[in-house]
Amino acid sequence: MTVIADLPSSAPPSSDVETAAAADAGAAFVLESKGTWWHAGFHMTTATVGPALLTLPYALRGLGWRLGVAALTALAAVTFYCYLLVSRVLDRCEAAGRRHIRFRELAADVLGSQWASYLVLVVQTAINAGVTIGSILLAADCLQIIYLHAAPHGHLKLYHFVIVVAVVVALLSQMPSLHSLRYINLGSLVVSVGYTTLVSAACICAGSSSKAPTKDYSLSPSNSARTFNAFLSISILASVFGNSILPEIQATLAPPASGKMAKALVLCYSVLSLTFYFPAITGYWAFGNQVRSNVLKSLMPDTGPWLAPEWLLILAAVLVLLQLIAIALVYSQVAYEIIETKSADVARGRFSRRNLAPRVALRTAYVAGCALAAAMLPFFGEIIAVVGAVGYIPLDVVIPVVMYNMAPRGGGGRRSQAAYAANVAIMVVFVGLGVIGAVASVRKLAINADRFKLFSNGIS
Repeated sequence: MTVIADLPSSAPPSSDVETAAAADAGAAFVLESKGTWWHAGFHMTTATVGPALLTLPYALRGLGWRLGVAALTALAAVTFYCYLLVSRVLDRCEAAGRRHIRFRELAADVLGSQWASYLVLVVQTAINAGVTIGSILLAADCLQIIYLHAAPHGHLKLYHFVIVVAVVVALLSQMPSLHSLRYINLGSLVVSVGYTTLVSAACICAGSSSKAPTKDYSLSPSNSARTFNAFLSISILASVFGNSILPEIQATLAPPASGKMAKALVLCYSVLSLTFYFPAITGYWAFGNQVRSNVLKSLMPDTGPWLAPEWLLILAAVLVLLQLIAIALVYSQVAYEIIETKSADVARGRFSRRNLAPRVALRTAYVAGCALAAAMLPFFGEIIAVVGAVGYIPLDVVIPVVMYNMAPRGGGGRRSQAAYAANVAIMVVFVGLGVIGAVASVRKLAINADRFKLFSNGIS
């Protein structure tokens, strides 16, 4: 693409950069740079392809067939492009002897303001904590589904399963670095393909059965409701494609990292193309505008028999549960990096008593805090569209195109005016979509507010 043709070739980071990184416990311990491009691809896939994709049929419900599929494809293209821009900006900085391993540091360097670092830190931390909370909650929900299937009259509540999931996440969180999760994330990639295949098959079974609801793909007759639903759907799509930790993932690549992340992105979006379209299309086809915000809930109605073979849906729930644990681990890494930068002594060994004790205590405390929020807010999954509008759209679309336009060209390369104009257009469009989508998302929450109860056994 002409937009990236003027990038200089990379060079290994300077010794000064390596020395600075070595003095930083967060960089040395949590974001160690030992990975290959396919390891980064595993991390990217886990961070991007998650059970949030089960909301895609609901997103199509607000847009209809043609506009929905077009919006899904457009968001895939735009996010791939923006992630590629972030990677290219990181490559430029590395070629200039400044290898950045944190999103906030990259923003401060390129945008020339420490306030940019604070803004990215706040938004990124909010997103990452939110994803961790949501992952624990949804994993507990999957456990509850499995439990109630085995023991229909069981007395365990949702918060019991939150505790179980939190214990597992806390134990696995003691793995010291993002790189050490590479095989867990490979497993996450495999199970994502597995459960999306199962859910798609279940939707086909449900849509073909006599028990399926009448298929109605019409949009709301009210112009205002139709408009709000469309922007809500776009916010959901932005959340589904969201990935707030690309610079931290690129940091795990062994230097020089230049060019490797593009391969990782191709791997990620190859998996994404398999896992997003099938459940989105089959789920919307099976249930039409009656589809619920999570298509699994449509397949497992609260009353009446399940609409697909029980073994298939339980297996899908198990695979979703496994991936949610991996997602919680990946999105906790930025918090762990911040914690270890402040608490660990890089001069001591990673597993020395001096560093191990605070790591275990602080990481466990972080997971416990997220679990408490999940138990207290069992409706947390309902705010995914708000997260997409106010978090993912700025961090994943707006800031990348602004950084690319502002980043200095290396090697005397000239700025492409067409690319610059395209980036400005993307920024303007998505700022508008983000603002309107946030309003639509908050409106949806307000409408459903009476269903939300603290520490309840789910949404009432």
